[in-house]
Amino acid sequence: MTDVVVELSVRDFRHADLESCGWSGSALHLAGVARQLERARTGEVDYLAVCPATDLPVAKGGVDYQVEEGVGTLWQLAVHPALQSCGIGTFLIGAAEQRIRNRGLLHAELGVEEDNPRARALYERLGYVARGRRPDVWTEQAPDGSLRRHEAMCTVMRKRLSPDVPRGSR
Repeated sequence: MTDVVVELSVRDFRHADLESCGWSGSALHLAGVARQLERARTGEVDYLAVCPATDLPVAKGGVDYQVEEGVGTLWQLAVHPALQSCGIGTFLIGAAEQRIRNRGLLHAELGVEEDNPRARALYERLGYVARGRRPDVWTEQAPDGSLRRHEAMCTVMRKRLSPDVPRGSR
């Protein structure tokens, strides 16, 4: 079998991307993403899209700089289900960490639901370390359109980022 190599790029997520990202969640979720794009305009968050040459997002996620001073908090990370386990999540997280470094911050943090061992294994492989637990709650939309409250216990994980070192200064 021949490996397929697809060039990926990361850019800011745009309102126009919402219509092609139904794979990432319900209409309610996408409305929430649209609200986060308004926060991105003010610099409170970065919201990223990972795209192949088609420029259609195959992964997305945000970095919130308002949760804790000096920390970039990753959230709403998602990779198209058909493309999971292909390294795209790792690529997205690396780009998010670079955005955090670009702001002069040295810590990235995220919460992972305790019933999601695949995601936790990825974060641990990327150097994130558990530092506590916290409950989380949000409203989600069921397939029939009804709304329900989702409650989860999350493990809070943090990674110390190495500062960028300009090329040629090593």
